[in-house]
Amino acid sequence: MGEVHTGLLQNSTALVQEQTCEVLSLVQGEDVLTSRRPSLYAVSPDIRTGVDCWLPSARNRQLRGVGAVVTRAIVTGGRIGQASSIVQVVGGARRRPWSHYLANPGVLETVGRLDPTDLAAGFRQGLAADVLNLEAITGRTLDSVQMSDLLDRRPPLRAARTRLRWTAQVDPEPDATGRATVTVESPTLRTVELVVSPQDVPTAVAGLCEDLALHDWLLTVLSAVVETAVARSVPAQQHIDQLRPVLEHLLHLWLPGARVDPRLLPIWERLEEVPGFTRQWTSSVNWIRDQLTVGTTALVRELADRAAVSWPGRPGGA
Repeated sequence: MGEVHTGLLQNSTALVQEQTCEVLSLVQGEDVLTSRRPSLYAVSPDIRTGVDCWLPSARNRQLRGVGAVVTRAIVTGGRIGQASSIVQVVGGARRRPWSHYLANPGVLETVGRLDPTDLAAGFRQGLAADVLNLEAITGRTLDSVQMSDLLDRRPPLRAARTRLRWTAQVDPEPDATGRATVTVESPTLRTVELVVSPQDVPTAVAGLCEDLALHDWLLTVLSAVVETAVARSVPAQQHIDQLRPVLEHLLHLWLPGARVDPRLLPIWERLEEVPGFTRQWTSSVNWIRDQLTVGTTALVRELADRAAVSWPGRPGGA
């Protein structure tokens, strides 16, 4: 199970590769991994957080878990920052020395009997305050990125941070195909219930959820801009100023599935059918482009009318 937080980097321009690496240098002495295709993509070294706490439970059971949560920060296109935490919960029998848990980062062992279904449901509900809190761990990592001295704190548009909380259980059938259920819990929180095959490794599943969180955030920002534009009647220039930043800074980052493990791509393909992320994205982008065209035409006509009034004797004046 894991959690992904996504937000716009607090900078006026997109970061170049060297700046991205500096922002993501969160662990001294370890390298930042980067890729330029199909867009600039960079991943920080893993950050390990030791935990010894109660685990979530839909039935309010008390089950202790001990281990190290693994968190990493990601920057896509020099524009979007993410923090992603993951932990694989396995059944254990007794408390072991810390050296055992630190040697197996990303694995949480229970002290007591594990009920995977109850744990997964409790984690997605996220109601208890005294249990494993991946939200705090993940949010702290993204805050560390946003607090970098390299960022000028002047983003081109305002956009809320979103959270995606996910669980993945293994289907015992060896030839099972993955499936996902996405639920919109609030304007900024989504939960995802995944069922994957035994061959799907946890890091690949986390990568799928990071990609889903990224594109859900893009769609959320675009939808918010469209809703605001529809609800308010403003002058043409102001209308253009509201809509243009989305196309200039975010449009090229819509690449669903580009970095998803090929084994998990069928899950993305089914999500494209229902609810149809790309259809909604394309529709919203086309609407914004149409509004910019109409607004620009109206602005040009308005400027022409002003010029005609100012210089009525000039050729072509009304």
